[in-house]
Amino acid sequence: MNLHHPRRTARARGVFGALAVASAVALAVSGCARSDGGARGNAPSAPGITDTTVAIGISSPLSGPVAGPGTCTADGAIAYFEARNAEGGITFGDGKTRTVKVTALDDQYDPQKAKTNYDQFKGSIFAIAIGLGTPTNRAFREAAIADGVPQVLTGTGDPLFSDRAQSPMQLDAFPTYVEEGRAFGEMLVASGEHKVAILSQNDDYGLDYLTGFKSAVQDAPGITITKELTYEVPDVSLDAQITSLAATGADVIFNAVSQPHLTVSAMQKAQALNWLPSWFLPSNTSGVAPILKPAGADAFPDVYTIGYHKTPDDPTYANDPDVKAFTAALAEYTKQPAIPEFPHCMWGYMAADIMGHTFQQMTEPTRAEFMTQLFSITGYQTPLMLPGAEVDTTIDGEPAISSVILERFNGTGYDPIDALG
Repeated sequence: MNLHHPRRTARARGVFGALAVASAVALAVSGCARSDGGARGNAPSAPGITDTTVAIGISSPLSGPVAGPGTCTADGAIAYFEARNAEGGITFGDGKTRTVKVTALDDQYDPQKAKTNYDQFKGSIFAIAIGLGTPTNRAFREAAIADGVPQVLTGTGDPLFSDRAQSPMQLDAFPTYVEEGRAFGEMLVASGEHKVAILSQNDDYGLDYLTGFKSAVQDAPGITITKELTYEVPDVSLDAQITSLAATGADVIFNAVSQPHLTVSAMQKAQALNWLPSWFLPSNTSGVAPILKPAGADAFPDVYTIGYHKTPDDPTYANDPDVKAFTAALAEYTKQPAIPEFPHCMWGYMAADIMGHTFQQMTEPTRAEFMTQLFSITGYQTPLMLPGAEVDTTIDGEPAISSVILERFNGTGYDPIDALG
């Protein structure tokens, strides 16, 4: 059953995871640190920035159950900044060219470890950025605000991190889970009558997806929710939930699951039961190589996700200059495979480019100037960004990228909905 209608959803105004050595890895790239700050005028330099270098910290899960996505996020950022450093560095708005020193610490997806990492970082880095995880980033959000330390371009999907009143030193990087859920719901409503089974993670991640989805379908007479089930993050199997949902005869499953291995096993279990609904997959668990291929996704009528970036494992982008530059940097400066298993590598790379773009606008080496320039970006496109998506950081309540583009699996990659014909 084909659910799509010929429309791209790009809600730019909605409401809307190889480095691990022991418990931490530090990567310092070229550039000689100096004790003077090179301040412009009377503005003293912030910690972590000199005339020749700027230091940023990343706290992300580099080991443990979320190590794959967490390491990929950090590696994407490191690949970007290493490539820029190899070109000589980034020229800031004050006329000085600086190399970027990146230090990545492992938080194991543990909030207490993330807070410990922050305490280690705060006096020596200019900003903490690009780390994956909602509970881990929440663990030191209030401390970062109190200390005036930028905590930016995070990978949380949590609307709190884009609320300027509550989070003045924060900005999330990518579309919120609420917005993704809403986009799925809107497409479903527009495509006719459907029975929908819901499986969601029993925490804020799952709740945000459901909030967006239900806001779109609540008044739609053609949409029937047959059953809602949840699971806990430590669960090792979703077989019981899939068996129960299959018994409802739903033709669609809204699958708000964050772990790749659970998504694979859930799709395999559905096939074993001869239950072949259309699937809605979150952006962070929709990779072709790590999920759709081993899951046998071709067996299902349709598989949908949300996208805003080009993917190296999609033949459409085999010769794309952005993709070639990305894969070359990833191969040279990280231990990731040639085709990364997780989209988080691309997300880290794109977030790093937004940070680099902000550096280019800074006329003073201060955190206040950095935040001012970060909140002033409009109409900007990062490398790897799909046409139709853009960076706009000027809207309170929105992440840096809030455009969402619905995509459908075509057997080898994804096509934007309005390109399906």
